[in-house]
Amino acid sequence: MFSAALEISTDKSRIDIAVVHEYLSASYWGVGRSRAVVERSIQNSLCFGVYHSGRQIGFGRVVTDFAVFAYLSDIFVIPEFQGRGIGKILVRSMLEHPQLQGLQVMLLRTRDAHGLYEQFGFRALPRPEEMMGRYASA
Repeated sequence: MFSAALEISTDKSRIDIAVVHEYLSASYWGVGRSRAVVERSIQNSLCFGVYHSGRQIGFGRVVTDFAVFAYLSDIFVIPEFQGRGIGKILVRSMLEHPQLQGLQVMLLRTRDAHGLYEQFGFRALPRPEEMMGRYASA
């Protein structure tokens, strides 16, 4: 765990776009994502920056209507800070945000972090036959 030097902020003006773009464009879920798309996604989401001694070391965003639905996305901690519980602190902060309370459904997508999200009540969809997706051609 980290000390008081760790800060989580929803102030978009503090987000280091270069850090977010570099990480996301190399991630399995955002490979090749352009800087312009990263900037637009930040503009249109509730964003959470994680900072250690003023340096951005993590990020997450929520796409939501603030009433019924939220989709957690682009959650990461840079490699040199992984394995220290920062991801848990970030996800907890996202889920406890006052504007996200009382929502009917929160979704996310992960290939490799099921154990992390299960700690916060996320499960496989109970009725996957009700869900559909439309994906861009690869």
